Amino acid sequence: MKNKTVLITGASSGIGLHFSHKFAQAGHNVVLVARSEDKLLSLATELEGNYNIKAHVIKADLAEMGASRVIYEQVTSNDIEVDILINNAGFGLFGEFEQTEIEKEVEMIQVNITALTELSKYFGKEMVNRKNGQILNVASTAAFQPGPLMAVYYATKAYVLSLSEALANEWEEHGVQVMALCPGATKTGFSDTAQLQESKLFQSGVMTVEEVVEEAYKQMAHQKKAVIIPGFKNRMLAGSIRFMPRKMVTKIVRKVQERI
Repeated sequence: MKNKTVLITGASSGIGLHFSHKFAQAGHNVVLVARSEDKLLSLATELEGNYNIKAHVIKADLAEMGASRVIYEQVTSNDIEVDILINNAGFGLFGEFEQTEIEKEVEMIQVNITALTELSKYFGKEMVNRKNGQILNVASTAAFQPGPLMAVYYATKAYVLSLSEALANEWEEHGVQVMALCPGATKTGFSDTAQLQESKLFQSGVMTVEEVVEEAYKQMAHQKKAVIIPGFKNRMLAGSIRFMPRKMVTKIVRKVQERI
């Protein structure tokens, strides 16, 4: 992959931040999208100085309706052609469904599902017309099963996985590769936002952001897999779920989600 332009949502931290460095280091221009303009401007300066690439900054809150359209219009008005779209922005929420805040869950659906779908539509149509492009949607191993104590989050990631696999099939003949990245527990700010640090899941071992991004980048270069699951343990767990009764899987997930 050379001389591409990569748009990354949630670019100011975690997986998005490391994707920004990874693509810039490889010589690609980047379009950085996040809520914090100060962080984005600092990151853009760093990337341009270190890697001699062009970094564009778009401040946007994907929890707001219409934000995706604004991003698309800003990109097109600047005559930027997005070759690779990384739909990374997303967040979770821990707690029993009747106790969690519906406002937060509606925002989660807006970010994890609606904004991701809109951005895939806007930039995907252009890629199909050009007969070239890549879209990486960040899902999770949560996509493979129901998730008691994080019911809405798990459901949003199941949507991301299903959409990505369907689009991978539809757009393959048009030269556009669509992939779902499904990391397991990963050491990022996400776990703090979702209040997961005390859960058995995160106490049992996590991958680093660098490991996740490195595996995803390698698989994107090979352009073979529609579903990328970093880590041998994560791949084994995701595969074994297919052979277990759903009720049993749900109970197991509940156990590992509970706080110690």
